[in-house]
Amino acid sequence: MRFRHPDGSTVHLAYCTNVHPAETLDGVLAQLRDHCEPIRRRLGRDRLGIGLWLARDAAHALVTDPAALRGLRGELDRRGLEVVTLNGFPYEGFGSEEVKYRVYRPDWADPERLDHTTSLARLLAGLLPDDVTDGTISTLPLAWRTAYDDTRADKARAALVTLAERLDALQELTGRSIRVGLEPEPGCVVETTHDAIAPLTAIAHERIGVCVDTCHLATSFEDPHTALEALTAAHVPVVKSQLSAALHAEHPADPAVREALAAFAEPRFLHQTRTTTPAGALHGTDDLDEALADGGPLPDTAPWRAHFHVPLHAAPAAPLTSTLPVLKSALTRLVGGPHPLTRHLEVETYTWQALPPELRPRARAQLTDGIAAELTLARDLLTDLGLKELP
Repeated sequence: MRFRHPDGSTVHLAYCTNVHPAETLDGVLAQLRDHCEPIRRRLGRDRLGIGLWLARDAAHALVTDPAALRGLRGELDRRGLEVVTLNGFPYEGFGSEEVKYRVYRPDWADPERLDHTTSLARLLAGLLPDDVTDGTISTLPLAWRTAYDDTRADKARAALVTLAERLDALQELTGRSIRVGLEPEPGCVVETTHDAIAPLTAIAHERIGVCVDTCHLATSFEDPHTALEALTAAHVPVVKSQLSAALHAEHPADPAVREALAAFAEPRFLHQTRTTTPAGALHGTDDLDEALADGGPLPDTAPWRAHFHVPLHAAPAAPLTSTLPVLKSALTRLVGGPHPLTRHLEVETYTWQALPPELRPRARAQLTDGIAAELTLARDLLTDLGLKELP
């Protein structure tokens, strides 16, 4: 979906396909047929943007076979789909029964991460629509915080410098500008947007910036306007933004609230949980069940937020809610000003099948309806900010 910003630029809205498990190229092609095109039809649009997730094996098949890449591009065109952004965070196995800490491997100190991201950039240059010259990729925020020492930090920094050089060369070769954004996430080396400033200003390259995920922003209790102003002041580009909402519990000491939260503690994904002290210090656990354990480490005198991407259009039932207000505030700053801070927006609710059983879609059509409803909400937020939807 495309929108015209009042300044005349085009803002792209997509939804991320990491919600649909697929490790191979055949799986990706099936996604387009079974999910992406039906969502486009459900919205009644001639064109739908998708934030494509390509696992290692799928990316390898495409980068080593130009005919396969042309075939994928043809399928996108035939089904009324377009790709301007990729999710390069998960490397493989994102549809496994247990993902948890595995999603952070390989990290930017490992050569596999640089190789994979380079491949994604090459592929995106070939997948961009004919009238689009700029593409973006989101990636993990350097590494999970444990076992990350100065040696690994140096390797990660060198890898990102090499990536920037390769992206420069790719533009010279193809005329397509691809940028990569570190996606701050709780528990990682770069947990907040503030944490991103030092490593990115050290690299100081316009092709390497930040992907602002509004669920992660909210989970870490960052104020959107303060965070985005700081990035702007530091000249750190917002490469893209993922529109997502976290789980919010206003009164975590209440037994009913803890019971409701327990329904969201599940075995597949990590649900980092955070709270703040009156002095503003951030306290957290790596997962929701740790926070809920008897005698757990989190104080329960202030609200808790958990890294659980809940559907944008359907907040959890009381006594829980979502951080949709944080998303709205961030979006106002991202695209509501005289010029957009980013032109690539991606709805990323990948946890539909990890929701409590009574909230999960029971059929493919229900998932189609849910994602379409999220995109409709995002579209309405954009038009309320003065952007005009394009055909």
